[in-house]
Amino acid sequence: MKKTILKALQSSIKGQVQDGKEFRRFYSVDASSYQIIPKIIVIAKNENDVVNTVKIAKKFKISVTVRGAGTGLVGSALNDGIILDLKNLDSHSVLKNHIKVGPGVIKGKLDIILNQKKMFFPPNPSIGSFCSVGGMLGNNSSGSRSLKYGSVIDNVSEIKFVNGNGKTITLPKNKKISNQILNQIKRTELKKFPKVSKNSSGYRLDKIKTINDTHKIIIGSEGTLGIIISATLKIKPLPKKRILFIIEYDSVNNAAENCIEINKTNPSAIEFVDKPTLNQINFKFNKKTKCLLFVEYDENIKNNERKLKTINTGKIVQTLLKKSEIQKWWKYRDSSLYYSLKTIKKENRIPHVIEDAAVPLEKLPRLFSILNKINKKYHTKSIAYGHAGNGNIHVRLISDRKKIGMIKKIAKEYFHEILKNGGTITAEHGDGLARSEFVREQYGDANYKIFKDLKRFFDPDNLLNPGKKISKKSTIVNNLENYTTN
Repeated sequence: MKKTILKALQSSIKGQVQDGKEFRRFYSVDASSYQIIPKIIVIAKNENDVVNTVKIAKKFKISVTVRGAGTGLVGSALNDGIILDLKNLDSHSVLKNHIKVGPGVIKGKLDIILNQKKMFFPPNPSIGSFCSVGGMLGNNSSGSRSLKYGSVIDNVSEIKFVNGNGKTITLPKNKKISNQILNQIKRTELKKFPKVSKNSSGYRLDKIKTINDTHKIIIGSEGTLGIIISATLKIKPLPKKRILFIIEYDSVNNAAENCIEINKTNPSAIEFVDKPTLNQINFKFNKKTKCLLFVEYDENIKNNERKLKTINTGKIVQTLLKKSEIQKWWKYRDSSLYYSLKTIKKENRIPHVIEDAAVPLEKLPRLFSILNKINKKYHTKSIAYGHAGNGNIHVRLISDRKKIGMIKKIAKEYFHEILKNGGTITAEHGDGLARSEFVREQYGDANYKIFKDLKRFFDPDNLLNPGKKISKKSTIVNNLENYTTN
């Protein structure tokens, strides 16, 4: 069967079709802790290659999982059928307030292109120099600026994609499909959607208010409803001025409480780093400092500086106005994942699972309390950093690598508490292999049924990245690369 599929692909695809061992091993991993070896790799050359790949997959009943730059943390781009690499679909065309891009465009390249026009695309993942726009769309990525400018889902006006039947659809332009989506989601129980400013779990039905929003069903869907072949992104003029404050706190709770007040002054970013991370920064902090907040404004600079100094309960140790200094300090913050891995011995690194939850901002102190209880109960330690202004904290657990069997227990307990406090299991990294089994608990049976109906509508044969978002089995500790389960 595999030889027949290979022959069909090779005769229809202008790009590369590979099934060599080295290719399959390369595409069996991403930046997560998971590994799944695929059968075939297709490196598409153009849109027709995407359409033909899906049609052949449908004929032979083999899965197709789209892949961007492989920077995902939860195994979203891994599967055992065909892996479809879209790195060659990297066209771009700048319009007045928009840029039309292919999914293979790297965010770092996009930033350079827009910077030359004195414009920017607001979502800014810390891995932005390396991730692809397609991956950002698939995960509904965010970053530090999302506090002011929103996530990817708030910054896209049109998406062209290929569904599970190999049909090309443009939303919201296609009014027939748009109306069918609106009819499908009429039964949505909005009260079950978390009241958070960032959310990448499930399908974002809460963002679809009118026919002009219907493209948002694809954003954050992790390639399970369609394979994106182009997107029109909203872009904005670069801020003329910025100011960044680095603030020390003697306790995490103090920083979390103060964050709630600082957010009322409309900053463009409020970011948190804990003690292990700040210890990696080349600056002499007070020995009693337990954590930092990075607070940035990009308008009303003097007025906002005055407001911040009135409500701040920590100690401002840096006030930065020069672009070069601001960039240097943001590199410290953006290196938090690297610092956390550098700090934790390899044998004590626990897979990324609970690393992306978010709660309503007023519950941020509660999130840290939940984490402390987890650490005490399971004898783990943790490193925490992230987008405090959005109530979104990234957590790296430290424990004996051989005790991987406790990961599911920790995840169930942590997510249950997050959901009890009105939060989401993932704010910007997606569900993937790590969290798809918890989507039903977050949204309830009625919404989960709509999710399944939408999956059938766009992908009737369950070919597109099966097992993600809609999950029939537990995958949280399966397929972990080089791990043993006890």
